[in-house]
Amino acid sequence: MSTFQTVKPSTLSRDAFVKAFADIYEHSPWVAEKAFDLGQDASIDQIETLHQRMSDILLSADHASQLALINAHPDLAGKAAVQGELTEASTNEQAGAGIHQCTAEEFQRFTELNDAYKAKFKFPFIMAVKGSNRHQILAAFETRIHNPVDTEFKCALAEINKIALFRLLTL
Repeated sequence: MSTFQTVKPSTLSRDAFVKAFADIYEHSPWVAEKAFDLGQDASIDQIETLHQRMSDILLSADHASQLALINAHPDLAGKAAVQGELTEASTNEQAGAGIHQCTAEEFQRFTELNDAYKAKFKFPFIMAVKGSNRHQILAAFETRIHNPVDTEFKCALAEINKIALFRLLTL
């Protein structure tokens, strides 16, 4: 089990807890709010325990809430990235995968895939990019675009939970 280095969740007020964990799930502070409302004890000072609690909240949410959270995520190598409009966490994650180093042709391919993916699924392609490079991301994109909608919806939620764990590990 890993403990947080910069925060001790069990000691935080509701406002401080929500502020600390509001963007673990992209622009979705409701996950942190519900995590706090389940009660505070020393177990949530373990990253894996708090992550499991937050993951369960997402997976047990209604479809509309899940879809809204999926849609809160930016396109990979999309306009928001190019224009510098991502959250700090998303910027760091995409930069860590080398997306900012894409060639013009790679950016064009990301744009084409983003557009086709959103036209088919009605939500953005989600991938926890930490540990991947832009070539691996494009390959995953090209494979997953052929999946059925329900498979991709479940995949998006699983990837979001991976992203959340990566974010928690930085605290």
